[in-house]
Amino acid sequence: MAKIVVTYKTPTDPAAFDKYYAETHIPLAKKMPGLRKYEVSRGAVASPAGASGIHLIAMLSFDDIAAVQAAFGSPEGKAAAGDLKNFATGGADLVFFDSKDA
Repeated sequence: MAKIVVTYKTPTDPAAFDKYYAETHIPLAKKMPGLRKYEVSRGAVASPAGASGIHLIAMLSFDDIAAVQAAFGSPEGKAAAGDLKNFATGGADLVFFDSKDA
């Protein structure tokens, strides 16, 4: 299984971010081919030191890295990636990797 993890830093308007993310970005991203699962954090994202500066974490699952690459190369993936500028005012970090059970 391959994962994409997106950490969204605290936006300038959290309520506007939440509304846009739920109503526009999630439906757009869910159209990416090969997507198996889409999860988001609920509530505060904390760290052992307290506040993390992260507003939301999204975790997307695909069969493998080739599927991740194909998804981002698709028109739907390009649309989802291009949409970040419309709501992620605090910035976002994206990483992807293969995973295994430990």
